[in-house]
Amino acid sequence: MDLTHLRSKIDAIDAEMVELLNRRAVVSLEVGKAKLKNKKGIYASDRERQVLDRIKGLNKGPMPNGAFEAVYREIMSASIALEKPLSIAYLGAEGSNSYAAAVHKFGSQVKYCGRASIADVFLAVENNECDYGIVPIENSVEGSVTPTADRLAESDLQICAQVTIKISHNLVSLEPFENIKRVYSNPQVLSQCRNWLLANLPPDKVRQISVAVTTDAAKAAAAEKGSAALTSAECARIYGLKLLRTNIQDVAHNATRFFVVGDQAVCATGNDRTSIVFSIKDKAGVLYKMLEPFARNGINLTRIESRPIKKKAWDYYFFVDLQGHQDDIKVQKALVKLDGMCKFLKVLGSYPA
Repeated sequence: MDLTHLRSKIDAIDAEMVELLNRRAVVSLEVGKAKLKNKKGIYASDRERQVLDRIKGLNKGPMPNGAFEAVYREIMSASIALEKPLSIAYLGAEGSNSYAAAVHKFGSQVKYCGRASIADVFLAVENNECDYGIVPIENSVEGSVTPTADRLAESDLQICAQVTIKISHNLVSLEPFENIKRVYSNPQVLSQCRNWLLANLPPDKVRQISVAVTTDAAKAAAAEKGSAALTSAECARIYGLKLLRTNIQDVAHNATRFFVVGDQAVCATGNDRTSIVFSIKDKAGVLYKMLEPFARNGINLTRIESRPIKKKAWDYYFFVDLQGHQDDIKVQKALVKLDGMCKFLKVLGSYPA
């Protein structure tokens, strides 16, 4: 067949797709009305995961699954926007890693609201200024993001989804490399590029300056002579900065995990994770006893770490991620047993794994 005929076939298929997508949108509007009537949140991460898994199962190629996930991310984003205008609070400004994670999770058809700190993201959702917030919880190189852990222990918000994105750090500036006298970034990014900085911009010659978020670093680099920032390529584009060096993180597989927080629980999908926090009485062997109920019920723990309780010296919170949903019978048995032994226990949320 000649090119004109092939393009005519694509045009006909596009016409069918537009009609079908609009039919889907009409049903989505009805779904939105039903959710609001039943006082359920518009965003449902359990349903989102079911849709994406089903689409992958239907896919027979040649389109890769990743392409379908990207397409359906935008379809669902548009559907959510039709059901109810949705606002998402995130850390920093457009171009930050938190912004990238938010767009990756919610698509381009919702409203994004940058906040100056992790505490401000929580407050935006708690005060009903935004529907959901997205916050970093863990980096594959530097470990946990402690301000998020502290807020989770104190807040009434629940974890309702997670997203992990690959992190790439770049040295950006308006200046040539040899003119750099100051490097701005947030403490975690500076740590993740520690070896590269020692070898290429040693602290005895180039001052390292910590800021709250990488977008603040980019703004400083754009405004001050002799300054550079460690940030994403997208952030450099937004602030008109040049990429001097790319992918300078010390570990190639650098990734950050983010939590989506909201005020409603998430239904089980059959492949879930639950996060909890608890505190214990300080005595020999007590942590072993606290973890024993999970082993007895065959529950795998995927993460455990401690954080000091700020209100009392030498007391600690223990944060645990486990496989399963809080409504699963085995998980319930383990949590009931744990609750009877500890001073404090809180389920932070269950969400699709």
